[in-house]
Amino acid sequence: METAVCVGIDVSKSRLDVALGLRSELFSVANDFDGIRTISQRLGKLSVTRVVVEATGGLETALVAELGLAGLPVVVVNPRQVRDFARAIGQLAKTDRLDARVLALFGERIRPQLRPLPTEQERELKALVVRRRQVIEMMVAERNRLAGAPKVVQRQLRSHIDWLLKQLRRLDHDLDQALRNSPLWCEQQDLLKSVPGVGPVLCATVLSALPELGQLNRKQIAALVGLAPLAWDSGTLRGHRMVWGGRGSVRAVLYMSTLVAVRHNPTLKAFYLRLRSAGKPPKVALVAAMRKLLTILNAMLKNRTHWSPTCPVAA
Repeated sequence: METAVCVGIDVSKSRLDVALGLRSELFSVANDFDGIRTISQRLGKLSVTRVVVEATGGLETALVAELGLAGLPVVVVNPRQVRDFARAIGQLAKTDRLDARVLALFGERIRPQLRPLPTEQERELKALVVRRRQVIEMMVAERNRLAGAPKVVQRQLRSHIDWLLKQLRRLDHDLDQALRNSPLWCEQQDLLKSVPGVGPVLCATVLSALPELGQLNRKQIAALVGLAPLAWDSGTLRGHRMVWGGRGSVRAVLYMSTLVAVRHNPTLKAFYLRLRSAGKPPKVALVAAMRKLLTILNAMLKNRTHWSPTCPVAA
């Protein structure tokens, strides 16, 4: 019988390094259509348990999509987790081929959970959300430069800021159209926007970058976004609980929405003020309100219910 293998693929801009299991063949192909097709064909002839690929900011997208279409069990993992795993097993050297081996071993030992791959619509929506964030970052940078710029370049800076504002309006329109074109997203957006403090940007962000919303319990969804308080204890020491890791892009947008919600959402406003009156620092109370807002949104999508001040929070 053919032995099942866990495959690791290290992705770079021009090359894909493939490890067929821990001690089997290593080979490299170009990171293009022909190279990806070669990998897909070779893996299709094997008994593959997992194909492990690191998230590389988009360089892995075509590979993951092609392998997913071929029915292969591909999973995209966090590079930081893989690097920590490599250090833990004493693998300090780093080359593309070694990284492919480490990814194969990571898949075999850790067995990262396989999740449904995003559809083409989900990838497009995520691309629009990411581009919107990039445009906002460029606007902030240009406005900071304008404050101390000499007059000779102020005109150019203002012109660029005006152009970025037009791009931002166009992206907001494209995001709205993308959500309207999907019946499921349209229904989910209608549910989410019924919550005071939740706007179109948060809707688009969670629908594209947090597809698990409504499918997990409140503790799991909080941990996934990085809003679950983590213990920091050792012996008799009891350290401060803190939040860390998770999906930073979702957390950043959720932070801005919560700033609005603690002013205009009666449930979250009362919750935030209760924590502040109990002596909690403003930031601690705000993070707790972020977690509560997230769990409310999770429960609403799970139960397909609109917002109400007595909206239950799912377990």
